[in-house]
Amino acid sequence: MRIVKEIPNSNCKITVFSWNGKFLIKLENGGFEQTFKVSELDVLEQELDEILNETFITEAIERFDDMAKSLRKAMP
Repeated sequence: MRIVKEIPNSNCKITVFSWNGKFLIKLENGGFEQTFKVSELDVLEQELDEILNETFITEAIERFDDMAKSLRKAMP
């Protein structure tokens, strides 16, 4: 697995890996993470920035908030 790029963001850590014919887009926020797998046959490395646009990142951050709420509700 190799790191393709790291994308600076103040709300989460974004790292793109290349592994086994796929790009793994990993977003981390505290104890939570989201990983998206995209075939390298479906998208070029140069197109990753188009995928990781402001809307995509905003929705991912909202999902982190939902994940935290779900965990808080589930914990005693």
